Amino acid sequence: MSPTIQEGRITKKTTTPTRRKRVRGKEQMPKTRNGSTIEYNDKKQYHYKLPLVERTNLLGIRDFAERYIPEEGLRYIGRGLGSDDVEGEREQKEYKISVHDPSTIPDTDLNQCFKLIEETSSAAYQASSTGWSPTKKRKEMKLPDMKYLVVRREGDEHGEGEDVVGFISFMITYEDGKEAIYCYEVHLSPSVQGQGLGKWLMLMLLEIGRRVGMEKAMLTVFRSNGVAQRLYAALGFETDEYSPRPRRLRNGTVKEPDYRIMSMKLDGGPYV
Repeated sequence: MSPTIQEGRITKKTTTPTRRKRVRGKEQMPKTRNGSTIEYNDKKQYHYKLPLVERTNLLGIRDFAERYIPEEGLRYIGRGLGSDDVEGEREQKEYKISVHDPSTIPDTDLNQCFKLIEETSSAAYQASSTGWSPTKKRKEMKLPDMKYLVVRREGDEHGEGEDVVGFISFMITYEDGKEAIYCYEVHLSPSVQGQGLGKWLMLMLLEIGRRVGMEKAMLTVFRSNGVAQRLYAALGFETDEYSPRPRRLRNGTVKEPDYRIMSMKLDGGPYV
């Protein structure tokens, strides 16, 4: 992830979608969060009786995009200078954003997303209490309910610009009993920083969460990443009530947690 956006996401236990189970050859009725059994006569009725999070996660990525992702948000005109621009030779750049889940994202794209995390955030992970594990990170990236907005620069006449230059990954889930859209990663290549892309991706996240009907948006950021925290605060994020607090050790030393959970209520909008 880009050091100007977010240095990391500490994985938390999430609730997986409710699924029908078979017991001795018969289908077992799924249950809602309060333990009551869901009754249904067909798949469509079953789908609409599910809670919002589970119902949303049953959608294919194409249906999810059509319902909840604003089409106008899948193009972005960069502003300002990227690191590969020269002062006095400023050129507007256009970016295109594609939507994926782990079953549809090409392996090449997923590998490039991982390399962005490794390039921009592995050092921060290594310096933290969580450590850096490429295997665990790749496994997390393939969680079934994960969704991706993948950014490419529009190619010129020579066919350049097809590499992934940034992405955001998120999940529709429960966090501490709340329905939330949780941002797992936001990463930008250094070559495209300074053009507002990171802010745009976060605004897209908020708009998607609002359209789905989530109560809040959440993310985790390393405290060492001051730039990211300032961006999130400017968007309306605050320290979440469940963010870890400082601990006083036996010798009197106060140990600050190396990450911070931030959140905001999704009662406004539209954001894009």
